[in-house]
Amino acid sequence: MIAAAVLAALATTCALAAWRLTFARWTWRAPRTAILLWQSLGVTWGLASTGALLAFALGPYGKGVVHGLAEFLAGFLASVGSSVRDPYDVVRLAALVAGLSLLAVLVALPLAAGAQTLRARHRHRLLLALVARDEPAVPGVRVVDFPGAAAYCLPGLKSQVVISDGTLHLLSSAELEAVLAHEAAHVRERHDLVLLPFAALRRALPWSKLVRDAQASVELLIEMAADDRARRRCCPRRLATALLRFGTSAALPTPQGALGASASSGVMARVDRLVRPEVALPAAQRFLILTGSVLLATSAPLLWLLPG
Repeated sequence: MIAAAVLAALATTCALAAWRLTFARWTWRAPRTAILLWQSLGVTWGLASTGALLAFALGPYGKGVVHGLAEFLAGFLASVGSSVRDPYDVVRLAALVAGLSLLAVLVALPLAAGAQTLRARHRHRLLLALVARDEPAVPGVRVVDFPGAAAYCLPGLKSQVVISDGTLHLLSSAELEAVLAHEAAHVRERHDLVLLPFAALRRALPWSKLVRDAQASVELLIEMAADDRARRRCCPRRLATALLRFGTSAALPTPQGALGASASSGVMARVDRLVRPEVALPAAQRFLILTGSVLLATSAPLLWLLPG
C-alpha cells in the first residue's frame, strides 16, 4: 500500500503546511505568490486525501488509482453471487465509497457555490438597475444613495464598480481615486474566483478552525494584492487614509458575491503595510516558492498513477 501511505502523508503534510502558513508574515511581502501557494496546498490536500482512500481500496490490484478502479469494481461485482467472501471486501468497498464521496463533495461544492454567487450577482445587478445612477464625476461607476461609506465591485463578464453617495462626500478626490483603483484590481485579477473554493470549503466545514483561518488569510492576501496594484496608480497613503475613513463611517455591508475595498478583516495591517511598506520578497525566493507550488500541485495527480 505504498501509494496510499504516500498520499496520506502528503495530505497530512499539506494540512500542517496550511496551519503554519496561517501564522506566516512573509506572505504580506509577496501576496500573489502566497495566494498561489494557498491554492496549491488546497488542491493537493483534496486530491491526496481522496487518493489515499482510493489507493487503499485499490491497493491489492497494484495498478494505481486510475487503472485499478475498473478492475476493483469488476472484481467486486463478480464476487457478489459467489459463496466465497474476501474478509477485506467490505473494508475496500467502504474506502472506495468514502474516497469517491469526498471527491464528489470537493468538486460539487465550488460548483454549487459558484452557481449561488452568480444568482446573487444577477439579483444585485437587477437591483442596481433600479436604484443606482451614473455620476459624471466618476464615469463608469454606479452610485447608490446611502449616507454611509460603501465601495465594492461585482466581478464577471459585465463587471461593475459601485460606491455610495456617502463615499463621494467622505473621501477626497485622491482617496476616491485610490479606492477605485483598488476595486479595478479586484475585477482585473478575478479575485472572486480565488476565494470561491475557500468559501465553499468553509460552508462544508464550518466547525474547522483551520479552514476558517485559511479563508481569512486568503481574503487578507487578496486585499493586499489589490492594494499593491492600486498603489501603482495612486499614492498609497491616500488609500490608507481612505481605509481609515471607511472604518469611522457607517459602512454598507458588502453584498454577497461582491468584493469590497474596506473588508473589515486586517484593515489596520493593510494600513500599516501601505504607510510603512516592507521590502518585497526577493525574486529568487518568489521563484522557488512558485516552483514548489507547481510541483506540489502536480504531485498528487501523478501519485494517482503510482502502482500500489
